[in-house]
Amino acid sequence: MAISVETFFLNPDAEGTLQARIQQMIAHGILSGRFRKGEKLPSSRKLAQHLGVSRITVTLAYTELLANDYLESRDRSGYYVSENAPEPPQFTPNPTSSGDNIDWSRALGRRFTGGRTPTKPLDWSSYRYPFIYGQTDPTLFDHANWRHCALQALGQKDFSALTTDYFDQDDPKLIEFIARHTLPRRGILAQPDEILVTMGAQNALRLTAQVLLTQRRTAAIEEPCYHALRDILTQSRCYLSPVEVDTDGLPPDALPDHADVIFTTPSHQSPTNATMPLERRKALLDKAREMDALIVEDDYEFEISFLRSPSPALKSLDSDGRVIYVGSFSKSIFPGLRLGYLVGSKQFIRECRALRASVLRHPPGHIQRTAAYFLNLGHYDSLIRRMGQVFARRRNVMEQALADHGLGVEGRGVFGGSSIWMRAPEGVDTEELDHILRTRSVLIEPGRTFFRGPGAPRNFYRLAYSSIPSERIPDGIAILAEELTKLTR
Repeated sequence: MAISVETFFLNPDAEGTLQARIQQMIAHGILSGRFRKGEKLPSSRKLAQHLGVSRITVTLAYTELLANDYLESRDRSGYYVSENAPEPPQFTPNPTSSGDNIDWSRALGRRFTGGRTPTKPLDWSSYRYPFIYGQTDPTLFDHANWRHCALQALGQKDFSALTTDYFDQDDPKLIEFIARHTLPRRGILAQPDEILVTMGAQNALRLTAQVLLTQRRTAAIEEPCYHALRDILTQSRCYLSPVEVDTDGLPPDALPDHADVIFTTPSHQSPTNATMPLERRKALLDKAREMDALIVEDDYEFEISFLRSPSPALKSLDSDGRVIYVGSFSKSIFPGLRLGYLVGSKQFIRECRALRASVLRHPPGHIQRTAAYFLNLGHYDSLIRRMGQVFARRRNVMEQALADHGLGVEGRGVFGGSSIWMRAPEGVDTEELDHILRTRSVLIEPGRTFFRGPGAPRNFYRLAYSSIPSERIPDGIAILAEELTKLTR
């Protein structure tokens, strides 16, 4: 089997000569298992044209790899991965030295493994066509100003913010910005004691589930929904009642009368991108009031609104205090920041604050103060504006490429966002498709994990445009369409 030339691309951040970088690229592919023994490499001419280098550079790289037994040459045929290619060392642990004689099947009181949250390859940036959600594009991030804000937070003036154990408090500068600038943009007014900083939105959802739910209570969730939320609620041992979403999001009339807490993503349904109309939002509030149920609103990605202004937050329409609002800076700044927030009634926030203090006390003071400076100095708004402009271009390119190849779009954000929800033809398993595409340096996100139960549909998938340059999108979509065609023959 021949390795596609599109699998190869030079990392612009790699060091060394072109020849050395090509050697490293191929050797890494072999050692990682991406290139298998016996597979044929592209000709030196074809690879040189693809990489934009001279043919002699590729030939010299092949020759060096041949000398080191990574490759073998076959007459009139070309270069192949050697049957004797080096492999990563395999270490067999000494069974007598482990010292673990515990029967963990009996010792474990509760289990948290076995969820359906997917894993993304750690080397996702090495793929040429990474259509994966939630990763940072380093070309867009404002490194210089973030570094400046971090240094400012390390200064003598802010020494107390860096070193103080807030215990059950948060950085007052960050809380002030959220209360005075972030929340009013969503039509929400809140006092400082109604806001809690969390380690991202996922931590906010877990705190909420632990405070509100018991084994006797029922949580209504969207179907499909954010897979990490389903794992969180499953671990809480509450009753789960999935409600199938439509083109307008969660239908209030389909909610079970016995639900105690309703989890929803009304402004940007995860993963379908459906936006709940204003009238349905009011109907949902009325239904919750009738049921005496609470609503947890995950308002992720509202900042990425490059087509039109986002709809009012459900929390802004709430006159009863029954809506708990979850926000995050992790998607808009960078996911490793792990900084989100909860907004709710004082009594609820007080309990969440106490629970947080018993587990992780509070998010690191330096991170909070750095983010506060980044927000207050206007860098965050500039970043969001830049991301919106770039994402708008990428989405246009992706939609045109999808239309050119006749691929089925199931849902797209009406105000923006960073992904498109897709439906493959019936009978296509997108997990199998994902496995095939990875061999051609394409990453997608299979959709099965967003659904509950063994009968979950397998032909949905998500394509994100947040981490891939516009110029690579058409070629990546072309490869996707090609492999889909093969699977449907």
